[in-house]
Amino acid sequence: MAAAAAVMGLRLLSLSGRALRAPRPSSLPARRGCRGGSPADSRKDLLEIPLPPWQERPSEPLPAKRARLLYESRKRGMLENCLLLSLFAKENLNSMTERQLNLYDRLINEPSNDWDIYYWATEAKPTPEVFENDVMVMLREFTKNKNKEQRLRQPDLEYLFEPSR
Repeated sequence: MAAAAAVMGLRLLSLSGRALRAPRPSSLPARRGCRGGSPADSRKDLLEIPLPPWQERPSEPLPAKRARLLYESRKRGMLENCLLLSLFAKENLNSMTERQLNLYDRLINEPSNDWDIYYWATEAKPTPEVFENDVMVMLREFTKNKNKEQRLRQPDLEYLFEPSR
């Protein structure tokens, strides 16, 4: 009985898979959509999720802060910043002062849009005054990639277990 149900289930799955790939009848209009940009778009259906405000962590031990910032630099949600910030963090976090770590923490965690960070680092948009500091200068210089390094993947984590240079 179970075998028959399983075969039947497979048959249903294969039929539904075929139905999904079947071409649309020409008598039906193609459905297309566009979000935003339209004057008639009231944007009432746009869902905005408020982010908690960034808070400095003054009592966080420096090794814990470096580890957290390394993780947050690697897990951004957009590949461009994952690559850029993880490589920047590998090269710079261990030599940053506590003040610089706090500035970097604010830079990568306060803006709600990761594209802003990317545009500021690549100088596609001007950096707001609140983020214009020595860490942003370091990030912009790193982004210029003057040594023409291939930056196609995040660094392996083995370097975490190597002694500091």
